[in-house]
Amino acid sequence: MTDLILKKRHGQVLSEPEINWIIAGYVAERIPAYQISALMMAIYFQGMDATETNALVRAMIASGDTIDLSGIAGIKVDKHSTGGVGDKTSIVLGPMVAALGIPVGKLSGRGLGHTGGTLDKLESFPGFRIELEMGEFIRQVNEIGIAIAGQTAQLVPADKQLYALRDVTGTVENVSLIASSIMSKKLASGANAIVLDVKTGAGAFMETPEKAGELARAMVAIGQGLGRKTVALVTDMEQPLGNAVGNALEVREAIATLRGEGPEDLRELCLALGAEMLVLGGGAPTAEAARTQLEAVIASGRALEKLRHLVAAQGGDARLVDAVDELPGATHQSVLRAERDGYVTALHAGKVGIASMLLGAGRETKQSTIDLGAGIELRAKSGTPVRAGDPLALLHTNDATRLPEAQSVLRQAFTIGPEAPPLRPLVFERIS
Repeated sequence: MTDLILKKRHGQVLSEPEINWIIAGYVAERIPAYQISALMMAIYFQGMDATETNALVRAMIASGDTIDLSGIAGIKVDKHSTGGVGDKTSIVLGPMVAALGIPVGKLSGRGLGHTGGTLDKLESFPGFRIELEMGEFIRQVNEIGIAIAGQTAQLVPADKQLYALRDVTGTVENVSLIASSIMSKKLASGANAIVLDVKTGAGAFMETPEKAGELARAMVAIGQGLGRKTVALVTDMEQPLGNAVGNALEVREAIATLRGEGPEDLRELCLALGAEMLVLGGGAPTAEAARTQLEAVIASGRALEKLRHLVAAQGGDARLVDAVDELPGATHQSVLRAERDGYVTALHAGKVGIASMLLGAGRETKQSTIDLGAGIELRAKSGTPVRAGDPLALLHTNDATRLPEAQSVLRQAFTIGPEAPPLRPLVFERIS
């Protein structure tokens, strides 16, 4: 192992057998964490070429279970977001695409820190089961076209161990390591094609479009190199997506979007990602044709009906799709108001996410309990004109003691200036 650390430290290329030996040895606890830490630091500074990165992905996939979705008829297309604030696209996208005949068998995660998780949001429907046996998962997709469930603990265990180590050794921000972490889980999940939503901005892991594009290209190269059709969109996360941040609040907004009533940025992003999924799944010849179909499936109510089917199939109270006021709520609300006239010139997504977490909507640690009714409704976003005293946001929580700190952090998220800011694009780049 020492020889391999030195080899990478000197900028040389690790072979596939060497990478396989390292990953297998670490998972089996034959190689100590301190040596893997040293290797991660060498990779952080020296990088990995495409051959090494693909070998690392294959070795990580081989460390645990893989999911065989061949029992599901049709081309399986997965969508993955690199994480953001107010990102409830899976709850909108899944039913839209499934209603058009593209099977959606999605394995999702829970939220940690200021980034929300799809599974937590779906648990806003009382009784919703996120743990499905694989046979049940496949049967449900074949029967109703969609299932969204939690990942098995044995899916890519090498990634869980490596990420935990990178997190405490300052070696997270390396494109090859990030790309291999994400893509190993996606590829092990059994999809035939993958659409990646790579976020950029103040609420994203990659703060600049250039860095996000670099990560997107690396992930697309991995997917294509390992035989999966892969497309990536680099999308904006300078401010939250939509107006709702927090689990039940985001579910309400997702339902509104499926009714054709949601915020424009959320609707537009779902149409853009959905078009890519539909084309890769063989449901449309072009993105333009796919978009027309997606708009029609919303207008007809079929997408919303598919959400009802999903919730009911997994034991949730589907009645709440049409009775959103009965979704989990909060006993305490507080309004954040503008202190002066002007325009919202910036809205820092990361700080909004932290404020929402402080209200109880997110986990500070993996052991934290989530308040499904907590969160933030934005009344103003970047470019909105405001006068002193106008509401900027409405805070929700079931623990009033959380309000002062959350208000303080949320106020820091808003910048108000004399002139409207330039508009940022919602989609910066498409990579295929």
